[in-house]
Amino acid sequence: VITAAALMLIGTSFVPTTSAQGSYASAPNFKVTDLNGKSVSLADYKGKVLFLNFWATWCPPCRAEIPDFVEAYAEQKANGLEILGVSVDTKGKDAVVAFVEKYKINYPVVLESRQTTEKIINDYQPGEYIPATIIIDKSGRIRHKEVGAIDKETLLKHFQRLNAE
Repeated sequence: VITAAALMLIGTSFVPTTSAQGSYASAPNFKVTDLNGKSVSLADYKGKVLFLNFWATWCPPCRAEIPDFVEAYAEQKANGLEILGVSVDTKGKDAVVAFVEKYKINYPVVLESRQTTEKIINDYQPGEYIPATIIIDKSGRIRHKEVGAIDKETLLKHFQRLNAE
């Protein structure tokens, strides 16, 4: 079982998500509650490209990528870009809320119980390191996993390719 404490930092790497036949795995369903108390599930993102981003307040590469995520989301949300931040922090909700406010994060962020967070980690297998981003296409299939910080250019490149499908 991977826990938040076991997640560490690493540079960017590509992890393929296709099987030998070239088909893409369906994203596991999830139901979480964001920091504003809104219930969020995978079904809410049907027809949109979702970047499921695993991060923590104490993670320098996570802090480095967040401004690019904020800008990309502001620019492309109306075109179907969605980002859901999954905090793996153990500091508690107040610390995460303060961080979200400081960094002006404009996309939904969830901080769940340890049990729920571990289930999402087990279901999505982001790996041992954060940040890690799972990219889900408009049909609910996992199309890419990026381990390490993603810059705005890379995020938009993935979004534009998948949004055109």
